[in-house]
Amino acid sequence: MTDDQMLTPARAQLDAYLKEHGMRRTPERYAILEKVFSTDAHFYVDALHEALTLEGRHFSLSTVYAAIQLFLEAGLVRRHQFGNQPAQYERVLPGATESHHHLVCTSCGRVRSVKDPALMAQIGNLRYPTFKTQFFTLYVYGLCSWCQKRLKRESARNGQ
Repeated sequence: MTDDQMLTPARAQLDAYLKEHGMRRTPERYAILEKVFSTDAHFYVDALHEALTLEGRHFSLSTVYAAIQLFLEAGLVRRHQFGNQPAQYERVLPGATESHHHLVCTSCGRVRSVKDPALMAQIGNLRYPTFKTQFFTLYVYGLCSWCQKRLKRESARNGQ
């Protein structure tokens, strides 16, 4: 799916949310939305702000944080808290119901999204009385391959 094919429904979803809540359609919100939907990676708000600034879009950090909070409420982004790191966000494709899980390195903090249809189906089949699941997130903590190699090299150097 191209960026435009994802951005058009995201804009429509934001339009509907803003109209429903009597909020203004500002160019800043749409510029930030465009940047969020131009990547499929997790992002920090500070890094998003920096990327916008490098593109010549000079919004205050508080404007970017407010937009991300708005997108969160509108269902356009999800917030993740991986261990003791600052919150990270990821875009949510309008109408998408596919879940994935995250591999989080406890050493370097890298996060990798992984799709495992069998596991997701198994979790998705769980039913809870009086509760309707909309989506779910699974975090798996451990050491990434880079950190495993680094630790192995360090152990070899130390004669262990």
